[in-house]
Amino acid sequence: MPTGGVTYASAGVDTEAGDLAVELMKDAVRATHGPQVLGGVGGFAGLFDASALTRYRRPLLATSTDGVGTKVAIAQALDVHDTIGADLVGMVVDDIVVVGAEPLFMTDYIATGRVVPERMAAVVRGIAAACAETGTALVGGETAEHPGLLGPDEYDVAGAATGVVEADDVLGPDRVREGDVVIAMASSGLHSNGYSLVRRVLEVSGWGLERHVPELGRTVGEELLVPTRLYTRPCLDLARDDAAGVHAYSHVTGGGLAANLARVLPKGVVADVDRGAWQVPPVFAMVQELGSVPWTDLERTLNLGVGMVAVVDGASVDHALARLEALGVPAWVLGGVRADDGATGDDVVRGTKGVDAGAVSLRGSYRT
Repeated sequence: MPTGGVTYASAGVDTEAGDLAVELMKDAVRATHGPQVLGGVGGFAGLFDASALTRYRRPLLATSTDGVGTKVAIAQALDVHDTIGADLVGMVVDDIVVVGAEPLFMTDYIATGRVVPERMAAVVRGIAAACAETGTALVGGETAEHPGLLGPDEYDVAGAATGVVEADDVLGPDRVREGDVVIAMASSGLHSNGYSLVRRVLEVSGWGLERHVPELGRTVGEELLVPTRLYTRPCLDLARDDAAGVHAYSHVTGGGLAANLARVLPKGVVADVDRGAWQVPPVFAMVQELGSVPWTDLERTLNLGVGMVAVVDGASVDHALARLEALGVPAWVLGGVRADDGATGDDVVRGTKGVDAGAVSLRGSYRT
């Protein structure tokens, strides 16, 4: 037994390190607070003034929670922790935007084997910066030290957010109809899904994170840590533009393009997607070639360069594309929506994520 008995510190939990981590991150968190946030940093609960919701006729609250998967393993291997926060915000907040909701506030949770104040503060500063970019208040969080459960340099991060949308303005399957057009918005890279596949490919190929790849213009590690593109403000802007004719959005995360697009289509229609409508970015071709990964598996795992999809009225396509270009988001037409002919096969995706919805038909071949 340790001299003087067992203490919390001898069990591996350093409460002083936790306090220092909060001190290092609090300015970044406060920067996301508007007058709606009450109580500041450090309370048991974050307080958000919801009186502004009285201007809504029928406000619906939208909520989402997520993490960033095994992408944290790349951040830990490279000892770079200030970008993973953008991935978390993208995964959580942009799921809310899919229904047309404006994000209000977010909370985060970090579990780690050992609190290193500077490391934890870097993660939270990244979350706060992305919250500020998306107009989301970071109203609270928790950093938990779990010695023996996680290694000293290991951590995982998760978050939850809440937003609001007028009931009459909710986007989704109820608005989609035959003749609509599917528009792709470019991803910034791998985003935060499929990293178990990517890491396994690197393992079997023997490629290290420090390897420089001319086609990427940077090292493998630098490419894998590129933050998730944040679509929040562009999507809200587009949805509020009546001339853009937005009927639905789909956030392309786990499951790939087809599985996520099918979730926002009504039963009875199918969206045709042309695989040749864009050139797949080099990082995806690298993963495919290094691991000899079948394209069918790749497209069900990674976003392949499409991070968000808009389904718009057929007469509004040109306006929507021009608006997205003005907002700095590369976008192009993927295909269109038609009546479902009931076709089946490896290139048709339907019934994903437990949703009884429409279908997606993938056609052609990818360009690399």
